[in-house]
Amino acid sequence: MFVTEDIRYIGVNDHDVDLFEGQYTVENGMSYNSYVILDEKVAVMDTVDAHFGVEWLQNLETELNGRRPDYLVVQHMEPDHSANIAVFMETYPEAQIVSSAKAFVMMQQFFGTDFPERKVVVGEGSTLKLGRHTLTFVTAPMVHWPEVMVSFDTTTGTLFSADAFGTFGALSGNLYADEYDFEHDWLPDARRYYTNIVGKYGTQVQALLKKAATLDIRMICPLHGPVWRKNIGWFVDKYSKWSSYTPEQEGSVLIAYSSVYGHTENAAQVLATMLAGRGVRNIAMYDVSVTHPSYVVAEAFRCSHLVFASTTYNAGIFCNMETALLDIAAHNLQNRTIALIENGSWAPTAGKLMRGILSKLKNVDILNETLTIKSSLKDDQLTALAEIADALVASMPKPRPIVNEGKQNPAALFKFQYGLFALSAREGDKDNACVINTAIQMANKPERISISVIKANYTCGMIERTGVFNLSLLTKEVPFAFFQHFGFQSGADVDKFADWTDCARSDNGLYYINRYTNAMFSCRVVESYDQGSHRLFIAEITESKLFSNDETVTYDYYRSHIKPAPPKLAPAEKATWVCSVCGYVYEGEMLPADFICPLCKHPASDFVKHEAKPAEKRVGFVCTVCGYVYEGADMPDDFVCPLCHHPKSDFKPLE
Repeated sequence: MFVTEDIRYIGVNDHDVDLFEGQYTVENGMSYNSYVILDEKVAVMDTVDAHFGVEWLQNLETELNGRRPDYLVVQHMEPDHSANIAVFMETYPEAQIVSSAKAFVMMQQFFGTDFPERKVVVGEGSTLKLGRHTLTFVTAPMVHWPEVMVSFDTTTGTLFSADAFGTFGALSGNLYADEYDFEHDWLPDARRYYTNIVGKYGTQVQALLKKAATLDIRMICPLHGPVWRKNIGWFVDKYSKWSSYTPEQEGSVLIAYSSVYGHTENAAQVLATMLAGRGVRNIAMYDVSVTHPSYVVAEAFRCSHLVFASTTYNAGIFCNMETALLDIAAHNLQNRTIALIENGSWAPTAGKLMRGILSKLKNVDILNETLTIKSSLKDDQLTALAEIADALVASMPKPRPIVNEGKQNPAALFKFQYGLFALSAREGDKDNACVINTAIQMANKPERISISVIKANYTCGMIERTGVFNLSLLTKEVPFAFFQHFGFQSGADVDKFADWTDCARSDNGLYYINRYTNAMFSCRVVESYDQGSHRLFIAEITESKLFSNDETVTYDYYRSHIKPAPPKLAPAEKATWVCSVCGYVYEGEMLPADFICPLCKHPASDFVKHEAKPAEKRVGFVCTVCGYVYEGADMPDDFVCPLCHHPKSDFKPLE
């Protein structure tokens, strides 16, 4: 199965498995991904689970089409990916094995050998040249084992991401994430996969994401689940939130309860109804007695507010609730608001014990009062339950106050600087936004501003046709992930607002960004000018809002404090040009004057040239029949070309 022209999928799918790793229910099965790169040298990327060794080798042989692999790259030693290493090495005795030093230690533990005569040890920044493709290795310790590394193909921009960006679930014919309704059909399993398997190691995942931000990633090939070739920033943003223990959805509530005879469940249901009556729209309820703990952990990572209601059982926490809480604590959850409800007919103690477990979590706010129920909820306890609902709602983020409730707020204009702005538009039912760096006040009677937009931006065409836009002024708090989401992908390919909830509509019906912003403007275009690579819009302000006095981010601040440093390139045989904004690499001695970066849309003036290293003189002989090159000063007299089978006499020295 093709991933690219010379990267092929050779993985397998298990539609029958019930439990993954002996503990996680997988109703939709499991995929075990493996890939092969067909170049001058052939590299196989990881193996698969032991139960599928025969099928995997058959898939490999089909794609090899008579060729023999040169390398097996082992990124992760967990047996669902490494079980067939020994079989591979026996089947292809000429192949070498490429992995980290720690992985070879584990190979000795699993197989009784680390293949000493055939091993190639690589580390951070090591490269493996296959011909047209070059793999660069990036260490990813504790994501989620200590030996893990990921591999980046600099030629195609493909990241072989090991267990990162994986998900529970078997593939059903289609290989790519964009061939599914991923958000509906796959996201819950992706969330449950990350939070339960990798969730404890958020710091380590954040470190990997920072490394990944310096790479020109155009495709992600994980070891589980579909391949990503579109909307990558959307999925990376999920990982950024999960790994930083930031609630995926602010204002959402998880209510997890244990109830033997239904009375604790009733209290939980009444609380849910009270929350709904107070405007909370995203409430998830789970009975821990019938719900696997992995689902509760995943929902705890998604929601900003958590409620745990437990029966007291044998003077302790009901056993299934205790399991769920200990699992949440083991996965290092942080940054949540929590409320507790306990029930007991003679000696309720569950609340105190639950608080003891949860209080060890970092940066959690456990509401002071635990509601205690004696056997069943009484009418006079409804007030106390309502107070819990009020406290939960009060702790949820509120829209930032607007200094002036009128249509115009002159103070918003004071926030303009040469900086970075989110520009949004709407055409028909299509919403879109991009990032621009030029917006200034033109006049105050009437209030007018001008913006300059790259004509290649999808948003620019929308504004040309509709004549309206919104401009959101960004603050220093804006993360690099924001620019990846709105600036490094095109609205022609993705819906940037599909999962972006930090926005609202102004009176003109367009979205504006209400997070990481200090002001917004709704504008009507009055004049437009073609400026070559850019289009200049002069617009009249129809509505403006001031959200805060937070400092507007300047372009200099972005480059110095937000944008990751571009990758340090090793000397290459060809001259390269590196975009100083996003790190995109253009190969060639000359960069066209009208070149536009395909990622961040910046012009040629933002590229820096890296000179080519002097070419090393090759010593060897070339076959005059097929072109095969034998490297070395001396060729054996009995040498026969491995491609066309012609003798030494048909070779001539390399010039």
